[in-house]
Amino acid sequence: MREPKGWVPKLLIGIAVLYLAVLILLPVLAIFQGAFAQGAAVFFESLNDPQVIAAFWLSIQLAIAAVVINTIFGTTVAWVLVRQEFFGRAFFNALVDLPFVVSPVITGYMVILLFGRQGWFAPLVKATDTQIAFAVPGMLLVTVFVSLPFVIREVMPVLREIGHEPEQAAHTLGASSWRTFVRVTMPGIRWGLLYGISLTLARALGEFGGVLVAGGAVTGKTETATLYIFAALDERQYISAYAVAVVLALFSFTVLIGMEILRKRTEITQ
Repeated sequence: MREPKGWVPKLLIGIAVLYLAVLILLPVLAIFQGAFAQGAAVFFESLNDPQVIAAFWLSIQLAIAAVVINTIFGTTVAWVLVRQEFFGRAFFNALVDLPFVVSPVITGYMVILLFGRQGWFAPLVKATDTQIAFAVPGMLLVTVFVSLPFVIREVMPVLREIGHEPEQAAHTLGASSWRTFVRVTMPGIRWGLLYGISLTLARALGEFGGVLVAGGAVTGKTETATLYIFAALDERQYISAYAVAVVLALFSFTVLIGMEILRKRTEITQ
């Protein structure tokens, strides 16, 4: 790479750096400053609050469940869309991107319309004595929905890149479909899959609007880490809110670094 020459490229670089600093760096620094405004002791004391621990635990459970579900079904959907020809394929391919354009709040509201007391599936919910709306299952549905596209969209281009030939060669040698997938397809898509999993995990942990509507933010029951921050700020418990935000920010940085490593490995593989 060459160093920029002339004032125009340097001006554009300065604008880009300033833009990122104002929108990303300064807010993060403000969160850290607020979290440690009364010292490290108060910061760690806030994190030891049972309500905070419960909120983090619920966030982790929802995120892990969403990752497992979207990894299994996302990989399957990606393989079907790339390897199979069927009527309506273009429609379903476009449908995968629906969570990108639909507000999570609307998604949470749909859960209530479907599984609430007056919802379409209210008789089924009542018959099985299972609460979905304003409960953890409804929050899981929302979390799975909003993080649905990431694995699919990261695995699909890798599948196209490796092509059909390795799988066809394995079948020719007598390998079963499952053995071919495990020994041939999976090693070829592993870095793209891990990149998609990282995005899914980050998106699931950061979800707010959908889980707020679908879960109701009941303290100790349906309150995630992001919902705790919202409630703490509303109750003027600023240190607790900042402390939880710092933990989520540190996790985001960790995921970001991991994604950069995976992205480079994916580019090398391709």
